[in-house]
Amino acid sequence: MQRGHEFSIFAGPTELMNSTRGGSEEALAHLACARLGGVRAPRVLIGGLGMGFTLRAALAVLGPEARVTVAELVPAVAAWARGPLAAVFAGCLDDPRVDLRDVDVNRLIQSGPAAWDAILLDVDNGPEGLMRRENDRLYDGWGLGRAHWALRPGGVLGVWSGAPDRKFKARLQRFGFAVEEVRPRSGGRSGARHVVWLATRAVAAPR
Repeated sequence: MQRGHEFSIFAGPTELMNSTRGGSEEALAHLACARLGGVRAPRVLIGGLGMGFTLRAALAVLGPEARVTVAELVPAVAAWARGPLAAVFAGCLDDPRVDLRDVDVNRLIQSGPAAWDAILLDVDNGPEGLMRRENDRLYDGWGLGRAHWALRPGGVLGVWSGAPDRKFKARLQRFGFAVEEVRPRSGGRSGARHVVWLATRAVAAPR
């Protein structure tokens, strides 16, 4: 849906994304990528393209040697990014550091051990998903164990959520992560408060 320069994406009556309210998604990238300052050529995996808020914010923080892989399972989202939402994306998909993949982010997480310096998940409204039951696998014990395995020591798993979830925070800790919870606003300084978990991989293997 378009209203002037404002775009919205709906699933039935539920608004999933709005081009004027991406502050918390930007915070996900800023906070996670800021922790990679000591990594010369970080490899970052982003689950979910959305309206590009997380991707653009990550590119603004990361240096020229970084490599950012974006997994987007819905081809229409990538088509919108190069079509009616091109002004919103501001050419970020043409950045040479970016590799957009039409694949489930779970497959890339499982592609190899210690493969990523950061994994940023903005998939299906967080641990309490709305769209696909398969997305729950990213946030259960199995998924967190694989994320821990896929991160390099000191790597960061960043997770965006529309709402708090104490059980999920405890699950992160149980699977070998040191966890910080941040509550950024959707509009930057205004709007609804969302949740970003920054989970740093400990050196020891998860229990």
